[in-house]
Amino acid sequence: MQQGTGYVVLLRHAQTEPGTGDPPGFQLNDCSTQRNLSDEGRKQATQIGQAFRDRNIPVVQVLSSQYCRCLETARLLNLGEVTPLPALNSIFEDRSTATEQSEAVRQQILDHRNQSGVIVQVSHFANIGDISGVNPQPGGAVVMRANQQGALEVVGQIQNW
Repeated sequence: MQQGTGYVVLLRHAQTEPGTGDPPGFQLNDCSTQRNLSDEGRKQATQIGQAFRDRNIPVVQVLSSQYCRCLETARLLNLGEVTPLPALNSIFEDRSTATEQSEAVRQQILDHRNQSGVIVQVSHFANIGDISGVNPQPGGAVVMRANQQGALEVVGQIQNW
């Protein structure tokens, strides 16, 4: 990732408070209604960002789900400006837009194929699994890129930073 082209890191948000999914009636614009990062998750996100810097990985863009746990993870990475991207929002409880969301992310990976630098996308278990076939633990990542034929490939996994 330090010198290649086309790399996209699908990063699952860092460790959260206990539970899965979000409480009934949660709202994207109100973090108090969502499952959020734990103190350990905040430390984990900071450490992940430091791992990128320690390895001189050139991050050119940081995109995030609009969920608070993802946005906070992305900001704590401290790798650059964070841009919310609805295509990265969780498809765990509502799969009605899963196909469209996954296709939008796949297209981004394809569009980045010949570009320098790494895009970091902070998302959720179900989303990353749909795109990569890999289900990382909180704070885990799947490194992807598109080959010259346009097929997406998993080129690496990171579970422990």
